[in-house]
Amino acid sequence: MNRIGDCGVLFGILVLANTYETTDISLLSVLLPLTSNLKIEFFGNYFLLINVVAFSFFFGTVGKSAQLGLHTWLPSAMEGPTPVSALIHAATMVTAGIFLLIRNSYILEYSTILNIVVVWGAMTAIFSALLALVQHDIKKIIAYSTCSQLGYMTMACGVSNYIGSLYHLINHAFFKALLFLSAGVIIHFLNNEQDLRKMGNLKNFLPFTYSVMFIATLAITGFPFLSGFYSKDIIIENLYIVNTISSNFAFWVASVTALLTSYYSWRLAYYVFFSSTNGLRINYNFSNKV
Repeated sequence: MNRIGDCGVLFGILVLANTYETTDISLLSVLLPLTSNLKIEFFGNYFLLINVVAFSFFFGTVGKSAQLGLHTWLPSAMEGPTPVSALIHAATMVTAGIFLLIRNSYILEYSTILNIVVVWGAMTAIFSALLALVQHDIKKIIAYSTCSQLGYMTMACGVSNYIGSLYHLINHAFFKALLFLSAGVIIHFLNNEQDLRKMGNLKNFLPFTYSVMFIATLAITGFPFLSGFYSKDIIIENLYIVNTISSNFAFWVASVTALLTSYYSWRLAYYVFFSSTNGLRINYNFSNKV
């Protein structure tokens, strides 16, 4: 899936290199707006060059940042070690596509694909949140949550709120990494058990992990005065202020997704820490107490 997305990025770079004989961002940011009406021939049809490049980069974002259609690699990648998930799948690799859009915002602003970007981000956000509602693997819930939050960042880019997108990207990296690391502690304590239905009552065995995961859950659900509250508020407010058909659609989707995020996050916390003990006695290994 990543290689499919990479083809989009590569195609966009090759078009720029062939047309302007440079890939230097500082030069392109000056040249592209001046030549926004330039067209290129593609399979016998003529398209605005800036639209072709913008769509190519967005296609790369769909692959690299697990947007709807090319998102399946992210939940599957949860088979890897949890510390790797905390670093790569919460903070660095999955945000590469979002940063690509932010860094090349001057291309998006002169193109006509912003409506596609905001709608695609909205669809990704709610679709991933709905999938997270019915998962039982603790890491897959957090993985689909990552897809959903990346949808928020894409929506923000679609309404030219690049600062809000970057702000949420940074905040998300911290509380999502904390969730992954906490999940790793839980899985290790239960002898590699990842099924929520075989957990329960861990607040008595893992008080520190319970405390930090509780804080991370508050942050991702947008609890007031925590980081997720401010970054989500900036994104949702801007979707409302722009007041176009696509942004209004995204506003309602983002609001519903925020409720779903709260539900599946607290569902995870309830199953792990508050429900009655459902696991095997051998899995509650007191020598692993953290």
